Amino acid sequence: MKISVLLSLLSVLLLSSGVSYGQSNPGSREILIYKFDIKEEIAPPVWHHTRKALQEAGDLKADVILIHMNTYGGMLESADSIRTAILQSDIPVWVFIDNNAASAGALISIACDSIYMRPGANIGAATVVDQSGKPLPDKYQSYMRSMMRSTAEATGRDPDIAQAMVDPRIAIEGITDSGQVVTFTTSEAIRHKFANAEANTIADILKVTKTGKYKIVEQELTATDKIIGFLTKPFISGILIMIIIGGIYFELQTPGIGFPLGAAVVAAILYFMPLYIEGLAANWEILLFIVGIVLVIIELFAIPGFGVAGISGIVLIVTGLTLSMIDNIGFDFSRVAFKGVIISFFIVIIASFASLVSSFFITRKLFGSHTMFGDLALMSTQQSSQGFISADHHYADMVGVQGTARTILRPAGKIEINGEVFDAVAASGYIEKDEAITVINYENAQLIVRKS
Repeated sequence: MKISVLLSLLSVLLLSSGVSYGQSNPGSREILIYKFDIKEEIAPPVWHHTRKALQEAGDLKADVILIHMNTYGGMLESADSIRTAILQSDIPVWVFIDNNAASAGALISIACDSIYMRPGANIGAATVVDQSGKPLPDKYQSYMRSMMRSTAEATGRDPDIAQAMVDPRIAIEGITDSGQVVTFTTSEAIRHKFANAEANTIADILKVTKTGKYKIVEQELTATDKIIGFLTKPFISGILIMIIIGGIYFELQTPGIGFPLGAAVVAAILYFMPLYIEGLAANWEILLFIVGIVLVIIELFAIPGFGVAGISGIVLIVTGLTLSMIDNIGFDFSRVAFKGVIISFFIVIIASFASLVSSFFITRKLFGSHTMFGDLALMSTQQSSQGFISADHHYADMVGVQGTARTILRPAGKIEINGEVFDAVAASGYIEKDEAITVINYENAQLIVRKS
C-alpha cells in the first residue's frame, strides 16, 4: 500500500516536471533541420545537390529536411530522380514554395511529406512541353500523369487532382473544367489539402508546426560541387560535345598532332568526369565512346572509303555520349524517363551537327590560302604559276609513276612528281612527309597512291 502511494506521488511529480516513461518531451530536445535550395531549372545539377543534401542530412541524423523552392520546372528525368529519392527518404521532407513550383517543381513538391506556401505562390501546370513551350504527344503526358498520380497516392493527396495538373482533358468538379490544367494558389492548395499551411518565412513554418528548440543547418556547396553542377548543365554539355567533335575534325585536317586534339581530349575529360563522379557515366559507356573514336580513325586512315567501321564508330560515339547523360543502371533503363533519353540524344546530335558545320565554315575562313594560317590546312588554292596543275587527261598517264609525299597523307595530302605538286589520297594507312610513293590510280581530281 505504501509502495503504491509512493509510486503515485512519484508519477505526479514526474508529470508536473514534463517527464514521462517511454516518451521524450519534444520541447526538451533541439530539433535539427537540414535546409537546401531548389531555385533554378530542374536539371542534373539540381539532382546532384539533392542527392548530396539527402546524404548529408542522414549523416547528421537530421529530424527534418526542408527544401526552399522557387522553380518553373525543368527536365523530367532529373525531377523523377529527385521525387523518387524524396519518397524513399527515412527523414520527413518539407518544402517551402517561395512563389513557384511549376511542372517538374510540382512533381517534386507533391513527393514531400508537407508543403508550405508563401501568399501569392503557385503549384501545378505540370504538362510536359518541348523547348518552345508546345505540349508533347500524349505518350509523354501519360507518363507524367502516372508519376503525378502515384506520387500523390504515396503522400496522401488526391491523385485525380494531381493528374489534372498534367492533362487539360480531366475535369474536376468545383476545381477546373475540361480544357484547363490545374494550378493552385496558396489558399486553393490548402483548401484542397495539397498544402499544409501558409507561411511568409521559414520561421513562420516552424511556428505553424509548433517546433520548439531547433537548429537549421544549410547546405554548403564546395567548389567541386559548383564545378560539377556547372559542367553537367545541358548547355555546357552541348558546348563540350562541340569541342570534342570539332577538335577531332580539325585534327584530321591538319598535319601532325597539335592543339585541336588536345582541346578534344580536355573537353572529353570535362564532359565525362563529372558524369562519372555523379554515377551517370559508367565505365562501359565511356568505353563505347573510345571504341567509336578508334573505329572512325581506322576507317579514315586504314580503310579506303567509308563503310561499316566508320558508321559503327559514329553510332558508338553518339551512344556513349548519350547514355552517359542518363541515370540508367547498367543495361537496366526501367527507371529512365523516355523523354530524358530523347533530350540527351538530341543534345548530342544537335551539338555534333553544329560542331561539324561550324568547323567546316571556320576551316574555310581561317585556313584559306590567303590567311595567316593557310599552311596549316590542306585546302589552299593551287595556282599554275606556283607549279600546280589542274586535273586533266595527263593524270591517267601518271599511273605507275613514282614521286614523294610533299605533306603527310592522312589519308589526303599533297605529293610531288617531277617538281610538280598534286592532290593525292593514300590507298591505305597514312604516308609520312618525304616518303617515296607510287601512283596506282586516279579518281575525282585526286591521285591515289601507296608507299613505294
